[in-house]
Amino acid sequence: MVDRDTLGLDALVDVLKAAGEPTRMRLLALLAASDLTVTDLTEILGQSQPRISRHLKLLGEVALIDRYQEGAWAYFRLRQEGGRVALVRGLLSAAAADDAVLARDEMRLVALKKARAEKAQAYFSRNAAEWDELRRLHVSEGDVEAALKAMVGDEPVDSLLDLGTGTGRILQLFEGIYRRGIGVDASRDMLAVARSNLDKAGITKASIRHGDIFNLPLDDQSFDLVTIHQVLHYLAEPEAAIAEAARMLMPAGRLVIIDFAPHGLEYLRDEHAHARLGFSHQTMTDWLQRAGLALEKTTDLAPEGADERKLTVTIWLARDQRVASNIADMRQRLQAGGI
Repeated sequence: MVDRDTLGLDALVDVLKAAGEPTRMRLLALLAASDLTVTDLTEILGQSQPRISRHLKLLGEVALIDRYQEGAWAYFRLRQEGGRVALVRGLLSAAAADDAVLARDEMRLVALKKARAEKAQAYFSRNAAEWDELRRLHVSEGDVEAALKAMVGDEPVDSLLDLGTGTGRILQLFEGIYRRGIGVDASRDMLAVARSNLDKAGITKASIRHGDIFNLPLDDQSFDLVTIHQVLHYLAEPEAAIAEAARMLMPAGRLVIIDFAPHGLEYLRDEHAHARLGFSHQTMTDWLQRAGLALEKTTDLAPEGADERKLTVTIWLARDQRVASNIADMRQRLQAGGI
């Protein structure tokens, strides 16, 4: 059997031709470390925008880099998989650690990331009061994250998609189990926060994309784990978002939703733009079923005491209905001694 990561002679030569030029090799090194725009790359390399754009076009033609649009900006990054990229990573690893040109590029990238982080922190600080108030309304994030990790488990997954990624926390939380991660958010300010947080955590196998949760700029059946963390209560049509998330799942994939149980805090509509005051188990089950998914597990995390001003956080885990049905049938056969 042919190794899927090996290359034919023509493809091998194409990659070597594309990478075998100083500026393009410098670009590949930078794009292996971060998502960057043409403006970013122009600033780091000190070359003209047309020249940088021409080099990026050549790298894109041989499928070494991805390009994705975020409003008026286009971001580039080294692709995360495939034999061509494996070859490039091998070439980059052979570069001398004390190479003056690459070291200078890295220093400029660090400076750019620092400026990006400062801008993101300024946005975060302006909105910290709102987030702090919301956190006080429910159980601690530490408890939620512990329950979430217990539900998902620690088995490796190939690809993770986090919808409404916000600060990118889910991509950080599960960094140890996924091979490739993507976070999508509609807020460019939050995307800046998420990128900054991934930079600080040293996570390069996850990328951040601008996108509409109702019309994702991604291919069907591309992810085996999809998460929606505290997003649905902001949406006028949460069921449509669940259906779009289901479209992203591989046949054996899982969808995890974290949100509030039903509550009566009406002021959240006006003061925090909540469109929905939580979701019942029955409502969520119905939506999941209509999306072709079956609910497998549910966890309710209630705050201590009986304070009506405190919210219960619920975690729902669902799977492709056909797969879930096969698992249930297998269990029944095992219990009946049929296998």
